[in-house]
Amino acid sequence: MKMALFAVCGLLAAHTANAHDDSSIFNHFKAERLEYEGNGELHLFKWDVQHWVGNDKHKLWLKTEGDYSQDQNIFGRADLQLLYSRNIDTFWDFQVGARRAFEPERTYDGVIGFKGLAPYFIETDVAMFFTNNGNVLGRLDLSYECLLTQRLILQPRIGLNVAASDINNRGVKAGVNEFEAGLRLRYEIKREFAPYLGMDYVEEQSLLEHQHSLRFAVGVRLWY
Repeated sequence: MKMALFAVCGLLAAHTANAHDDSSIFNHFKAERLEYEGNGELHLFKWDVQHWVGNDKHKLWLKTEGDYSQDQNIFGRADLQLLYSRNIDTFWDFQVGARRAFEPERTYDGVIGFKGLAPYFIETDVAMFFTNNGNVLGRLDLSYECLLTQRLILQPRIGLNVAASDINNRGVKAGVNEFEAGLRLRYEIKREFAPYLGMDYVEEQSLLEHQHSLRFAVGVRLWY
């Protein structure tokens, strides 16, 4: 009888602990990219920053990314996303929300996407953006972390921007309008702080021009 009571008490305690964990609120900030990127003709400062608040099932995300051209003293692009994220599988979240673009055009877009870990530990972030004129854009980011040592990490990355049709007021061309493939080699002084070196091949196509370039990068990745 005593053993049965101990067992029941143990199960109740475990259930209470799990319920407490499910209702606990956490937050996580990560600056995936804070960097200078350029070559002999181009000089950019780029950022990709994310912050979420929530629990294992439900999160509220803030994402912002963009670049600033030192040569022209202008922002090439800059946006802010506010997303609700719902866990739908062990490694996958469904996200829905809105994006506010500040540059090159001040616009609002609806957002639907998925974020998670694909087979072979490939970090995946895919989103569709719906403009107020009914146009559809898409963004795919893939990355993988290869541990050379416990502190030295090589991270290949691919980014792809697509559009279903031409968007004249944004200068966006239908099809693949931006392709980026790069490598980052970072050294984790602490897990939360890691400077890195890298390089990118970038190909961009707008309604006015098509250009490609090889760029070198230096920056820092940090989180808490």
